[in-house]
Amino acid sequence: MSSLTDAIQLISGNRPDHLTLQEQVYQRLRLDIMTGRFIPGKSVTIRGLAEELGTSPMPVREALRRLVAERALALLPNRRVAVPEMTAEKYRELADARIALEPLAARRALDHLDDKMLERLRFIDSEVDEGIRLDDVELYLRKNMEFHFTLYRAGTSEVIMPLIESLWLQIGPFLYLAQKRTGLGTVEDQHHAALRAIEAKDADALTEAIHLDILDGVNRMPDSEFAQKSA
Repeated sequence: MSSLTDAIQLISGNRPDHLTLQEQVYQRLRLDIMTGRFIPGKSVTIRGLAEELGTSPMPVREALRRLVAERALALLPNRRVAVPEMTAEKYRELADARIALEPLAARRALDHLDDKMLERLRFIDSEVDEGIRLDDVELYLRKNMEFHFTLYRAGTSEVIMPLIESLWLQIGPFLYLAQKRTGLGTVEDQHHAALRAIEAKDADALTEAIHLDILDGVNRMPDSEFAQKSA
């Protein structure tokens, strides 16, 4: 089973039985990064995470090693780990990469989406709307991620999806900050347009809806919030 499938199960509250404890810890921390539970500027310790997850330090240490290698986290001199520093330039590059890849993933998935999958996406989007209604950023981001990944997974891409997951790992904590700062009251749920496009089998409309959805999220973070590169 792919890490993407495992992530979707974890978002929806299920624990994949086939995963080892070490892999469960890795997938859980990976999901937490993607959905902003690792806040930029706040470091964490192996022991603290192990206590939070109810496990020994060993699987946490291995998971963090993998996440540092994926550039999702950075190892600090004091042996703590934290979200890497972000610049406005890097943030925009990550956003541009998402805009390039995710509409393509959605377009590739379209022919594989049946009525059952469409209903599943509608249900997930109702949970996205609930997050917006409650101004619950964590709920909104988890369900937004579940919507996107459930859609893209239907395309069964072995190349595009790992790239998209890597982008979410790097940009996720900053999307959380952006939504926290502005609140969800002005969010326009582009998933509604995406669902209409899926129902109509309109690839161009689906591409546009995903494009606009990404822009709505990434444009909420002002450049002033990022570290400046030294001259």
